[in-house]
Amino acid sequence: MYVVERLAGEEAYPIDYLAVPRATYCSPQVASMGLSEREAAEQGRDVKIGKFSFLANGKALTLGDYDGFAKVVVDAGTGELLGAHLVGTDVTELLGELSLTRLLEGTNVEIGAVINAHPTLSEAVKEAALAADGKAIHG
Repeated sequence: MYVVERLAGEEAYPIDYLAVPRATYCSPQVASMGLSEREAAEQGRDVKIGKFSFLANGKALTLGDYDGFAKVVVDAGTGELLGAHLVGTDVTELLGELSLTRLLEGTNVEIGAVINAHPTLSEAVKEAALAADGKAIHG
């Protein structure tokens, strides 16, 4: 859409390349966006990590497919979402809310405040965001 809008002479919303989702459709699925912990550190960022296992996610347990995790990389000072990494069943479906968080300059605190339906795999993203501050509910 960005290229089409530019070609049409219209103003295009700027692309934040850290918000671009990366999806690998294999079993289990692998999904990510933004920076890894190492990439953020190489840029001189002070980061904190939140990680949550699908072993503690009600939906994953119900599906009987609980191998995997959700991990967020956030700026230690501001909570800015710098990256996210997910492995597990249907995790590519979780990238949208992470990209939206990045687009809206959201923080791990705001991801943690999202009200998810229960039980859903998306609760793992919320739990990972809460875990960055040591506040995960199930883990």
